[in-house]
Amino acid sequence: MAYKRNPMRSERCCSLARYVMSLAQNPMATAAAQWLERSLDDSANRRLCLPEAFLCTDIALNTLQSIFEGLVVYPKVIERHILDELPFMATENILMAMVRKGENRQTCHEQLRLLSREAAEQVKIHGRKNDLVERIRHSSYFQPIHNDLEELLNPKSFIGCAPQQVTQFLEKEVYPAISSFQGHFKNSTSFSV
Repeated sequence: MAYKRNPMRSERCCSLARYVMSLAQNPMATAAAQWLERSLDDSANRRLCLPEAFLCTDIALNTLQSIFEGLVVYPKVIERHILDELPFMATENILMAMVRKGENRQTCHEQLRLLSREAAEQVKIHGRKNDLVERIRHSSYFQPIHNDLEELLNPKSFIGCAPQQVTQFLEKEVYPAISSFQGHFKNSTSFSV
């Protein structure tokens, strides 16, 4: 697709990864047939599969590195996509907030279902923006939580422990694994070890 920035290189990595995964089948078939005897079919197989696997993995990793080094993130595009879907994702938070205010869960669920379907119709059929939040704001049924909607729609309430988990993974796994290679990275100061 012409509008994509890295389709060919990304697709090449997927193709090479599939090829490397398929290379495991050949030695397994040989091992199953020869019962661990060293024979010519085994050594010929190894001379083909092992170098191919390493060469393909090497070029896939080099290509991925090239893609990641040129990666451009567009926060406003990400934000727009999140905000487009956020009202649907927040229905559980809204439901629970209403139940905490004393409303019946089943009744609330049905109200949310109806409003969500109406909003989805606007998006899917008419190509309009997601107006579920406005529908909830204009519904007298949801009046008990109208003042809480901004908090209930906070995108950060949907990520759980992800920031802490990423930081912990980087500190305990990634940085120690790459610390001996720090001088080899193009931007070696871009991460802390």
